[in-house]
Amino acid sequence: MEIDQFISYVAQRDANEPEFLQAVSDVTESVLPFIRDNPRYQKEKILERIVEPERVVIFRVPWVNDRGEIEVNRGFRVQMNSAIGPYKGGLRFHPSVNLSILKFLAFEQTFKNSLTGLPMGSGKGGSDFNTRNRSDGEVMRFCQSFMTELFRHIGSNLDVPAGDIGVGAREIGYLFGQYKRIKGSFTGVLTGKGSEFGGSLIRPEATGYGLVYFTEEILQNKGDSMQGKKVTISGSGNVAQYALQKSIELGATVVSMSDSDGTIYDEAGIDDEKLAYIMKLKNNHQRIHEYASKYKCEYLENEKPWKIPCDIALPCATQNELNQEDARQLIDNGAICIAEGANMPCTSKAIHLIEESNILYGPGKAANAGGVTVSGLEMSQNSLRFSWSREKVDHKLRNVMHQIHKKCLHYGRTEDGHISYEKGANIAGFVKVAEAMIALGVV
Repeated sequence: MEIDQFISYVAQRDANEPEFLQAVSDVTESVLPFIRDNPRYQKEKILERIVEPERVVIFRVPWVNDRGEIEVNRGFRVQMNSAIGPYKGGLRFHPSVNLSILKFLAFEQTFKNSLTGLPMGSGKGGSDFNTRNRSDGEVMRFCQSFMTELFRHIGSNLDVPAGDIGVGAREIGYLFGQYKRIKGSFTGVLTGKGSEFGGSLIRPEATGYGLVYFTEEILQNKGDSMQGKKVTISGSGNVAQYALQKSIELGATVVSMSDSDGTIYDEAGIDDEKLAYIMKLKNNHQRIHEYASKYKCEYLENEKPWKIPCDIALPCATQNELNQEDARQLIDNGAICIAEGANMPCTSKAIHLIEESNILYGPGKAANAGGVTVSGLEMSQNSLRFSWSREKVDHKLRNVMHQIHKKCLHYGRTEDGHISYEKGANIAGFVKVAEAMIALGVV
């Protein structure tokens, strides 16, 4: 089957799901030529099976707001693939949540979880509920209603959700509390929990740290490093904050962060003291423009950071935030590396331009796998009824990111000797899942 033919096949079956189709298209371009060279995968129809979720659950979430009014949201859980372990993937609470976005995230999670080498399948879920400007009581009541339906579809050996956009420590606590209340048992059914009740140390930091570790691996493979590099980061949540922290630790200068209202450009660099202020802003649900007022730096209203000259760009906000024009601007301004902290933050056209320009590119399924890696380590600690030190978890995280990089190198070499991390990540992630699916039979 040709690439266009397969994408048309998926588009007919999944009409009106553009994000999912984009994710499938990006993977198919790398994987289908590999499948043609390895006919057993075609015979077993692995690609046709891997794009189809094993199960999709959609449910209503009624709850009562602080005014005593009933509100109704929609809840989802996409259980994508369990060939190598229980379903594993975050819950996202955001108004943009729909089936297309969750299927794209679950599909990407299949390859990401495979790359970690840990026994985790893939899933994703969430709701169109918006946590912004909601009281703790409203968030608690929503989470309790959401879990009252979700609990029957998850379990420590079945499906282990985590956090994502809009689902942090507060939400995970409320969700876990309701699960424990309903089931009457204390099990490792959610990750991202507080350290007080079974969470892993450095879980909040993990995605950002892992992103920078992977970026450093890419640079070191070229005889370079983060030391002395100028870095632009989008977003200002957990991933962005800890990517910034680790970048500073490795000797880089980070000059930007952003939110949906605009971007701060601090040419002097964001240091640890300034980062602490950003964390305080986010904890108090305040906007990033407050930073510009306090530190007298430039604020780019309603703009992303990609026009700012840099050596390394780390998109850490949301999907499709960096388009072809943005990629061209970064390349023209001398960027040498773009690595994804968010899920699919670069559009397909942007990726093609980056790859054609031989700019170093770290795809999200490899570069941002640190979060799910530490989630997997949290599952292990819960099973052992044990808690590892920060140093031990960080060491394991760094080793996993190193191993992911090696897998990308193994499968990512092109005919001209260039390393395509996109190709390498897609094929390496595919092979492990495909072999497991063949071993399990037609299920």
